[in-house]
Amino acid sequence: MNRATDKRLAPFAYGFRPFFLLAGLFAAVSIAAWLWAYGAGAVPDARMPPQFWHAHEMMFGFIAAAMAGFLLTAVPSWTGGRGFSGPPLVLLTALWLAGRIAFGVGDGLPVALLYLAELAFFPALMLLIAPSLFRSGSRNRPLLAMLLAFWAADAVFLHGVATGDMATAAEALRGALGLVLVLVTVIGGRIVPAFTRNALNQAGQDASIRSYAVVEKLIVPVMLGYAVADTVAPSGTLTAFVAALAAALQGWRFSGWQGWRTASRPIVAILHAAYLWLPIGLALKAAFILGGFAWAAYSQHALGAGAAASMILAVMTRAALGHSGRSLQAHPVTVAAYLLLIVAAVVRVFGPSLVPGHYVAVVMTAGTLWLLAFVLYLVVYAPILVTPRADGKPG
Repeated sequence: MNRATDKRLAPFAYGFRPFFLLAGLFAAVSIAAWLWAYGAGAVPDARMPPQFWHAHEMMFGFIAAAMAGFLLTAVPSWTGGRGFSGPPLVLLTALWLAGRIAFGVGDGLPVALLYLAELAFFPALMLLIAPSLFRSGSRNRPLLAMLLAFWAADAVFLHGVATGDMATAAEALRGALGLVLVLVTVIGGRIVPAFTRNALNQAGQDASIRSYAVVEKLIVPVMLGYAVADTVAPSGTLTAFVAALAAALQGWRFSGWQGWRTASRPIVAILHAAYLWLPIGLALKAAFILGGFAWAAYSQHALGAGAAASMILAVMTRAALGHSGRSLQAHPVTVAAYLLLIVAAVVRVFGPSLVPGHYVAVVMTAGTLWLLAFVLYLVVYAPILVTPRADGKPG
C-alpha cells in the first residue's frame, strides 16, 4: 500500500479512529445544541421532554460511539485477531450517523423510520465483534450481553416516547446509565491498576498496587444490583442502601490503586480522577435518598458527566496515542481538556447548591466547560485520528 492510499484510508484503518472522532465531535455539537435548546425550551422531537432528548443523545450517541471505538480496538487485542477496518467499519459508522440524523430530525420522521435508523447500530456492532470473541473463547464474551441489554434499553426508551409513557422512557435511561457504570467498573477495574503499575515501573518506583479479594468478588454483582434498583425504584430506600454499599466497595477498591502517585503523569492520573466519581456519585445518591440533602441532588450527573464521560475521555486519549504509534504522553492541550471536563462535572453536580437561585447559569457554565473540553480534545486528536500511524505501521 502506497502512502497516498494509506492516508486516504486512515480514518477507517482501525476501529477506534472513526468512533473516537465522532464521539468527540458529537460530545461538543450535541452539548452546544442542548444549551441552545435549554434556553429555547424546545428540541427536535416534541414528543419527549427536552431533558429526555439530551439524556438519550448523551447515552446512545456520545457514549455509544465511545463504546464502539473501544470494543472495536480492544477485541482484536483480546482475541489475537485482525483489526476491524475498511467497508465494515464504514457501514457501522454510517449506521451510527443514521441514528443521530434521525434524532436530529425528531418527530419529522415516521416512528417506524426512527426506530429503524436508531436501532440498527448495536446489532451490527455485535455481529461484527461476536465471531472473534466466540472463536477465541474470550472471557469477555459476557460484554455481548451487556451490549444487548443496552440496545434493549434504547428500544424501550423509543417505545415509551412513541406511546407517551414517559415513566418507562425514564426507566430505560436510568437502566442504560446503570449498564454503563457496570462497564466502567469492569473495564476500569482492569486498566486503571494495570496502567498505574506500568507507569510506576517505568518511573523506577515501587508498583505494589493492592487488590482486595472480597471487593473484586462483590463489586460487579453489587453494581448490577444498583443498576436494577435505580431503574425500578430510583428513590427507594433499598436503592439507597445498595448505592451506599456500592460506594463503599468502589472507594475501598480505589484506595488500593495509589492514584496520588500518578500526579506527574496526567494520562494516568485522569483515569483515577474519572474512577473516583463512581464512589462520589453513588454516595451522593444514597445521601439524597436518605437525607434529602440539596448538595447531593445531582448524583446522576456525577455518574454520567463525571465517571462515564471522564473515563471515556481518559481512554480515548490514551488508546488513540498507543494505537497510532505515538508516545503515551498527554499534550498540554489534552491536560487542559481533562481539567475542563472535571471542573464541568463539579460545577454541574455541586453548583446548584453552592449558588442557589442561579440554576440556569450553572447549567450554561457546566455545558460551556464541557464543550471547551471536547473542542480541545478535537484540536489534538482529530489530526491523529484521520492520518496514518506515526510509526508507519498499518492500523
